Amino acid sequence: MAITEYLERIFGGTAEEYAQRAERAMLSGERLFVVTANPEIIMHAQKDPEVDRLLRAKEAEIVPDGISVVKAMRMLGLEARERVTGVDLADKLLRAAGRQGKTVFLLGAKEEVVSALAQKLRREYPGVTVHYRNGYEGDKDKIFDGIAAIAPDLTLVALGAPAQDLLIYRRLKDFSRGVFMGVGGSFDVLSGSKRRAPAFFVRTNTEWLYRILREPSRLGRFWNNNVKFLGEVRRAARGGR
Repeated sequence: MAITEYLERIFGGTAEEYAQRAERAMLSGERLFVVTANPEIIMHAQKDPEVDRLLRAKEAEIVPDGISVVKAMRMLGLEARERVTGVDLADKLLRAAGRQGKTVFLLGAKEEVVSALAQKLRREYPGVTVHYRNGYEGDKDKIFDGIAAIAPDLTLVALGAPAQDLLIYRRLKDFSRGVFMGVGGSFDVLSGSKRRAPAFFVRTNTEWLYRILREPSRLGRFWNNNVKFLGEVRRAARGGR
């Protein structure tokens, strides 16, 4: 599948519009699988048939988690209002679940991180029911057997892309309801274990720069994904689809 075809499937509205759509799905009992797409997973899909199937799946709704994806969509003449970041969407859904006394399952991250997030949610929202498992112990498919038995309203999986998304997609058939989303390293931020980039970088869509400044080893990964991704999109925009 060409990069342009993946981009055509991505939600082009605002972050708030999608948050409202996902919250309605959670509250109404709809089944919704959200994939937060960045250049890395899109580039990965071109060489991995499993990821390709994931990004083409009708069961998956894809949102642009990354300013490079938004820019790429605009270059191709597609509507792209703004980023829909996984950490912000997860935060809004957790808050909505807490206010409405819903059931949440958190899978992934280190034990001290995921348990801290669970405790924070229980403290702030006494009516919420929170189950969790860390990302370093146990067979993930067996854990999903347990999640299916609980049938939570919201399931967040923090195992890194694309592994987290492929796991959800593989097990989605076992659920008739609930919102599912892979959230990468979001538990670290949401639990308070790790600081997000300062507000200036978030506001100017340059969190990627902040991460590189903090961890220069990320530069090669950024080049191989973001820069090459935008290069391919420019070629597609010039030469047609």
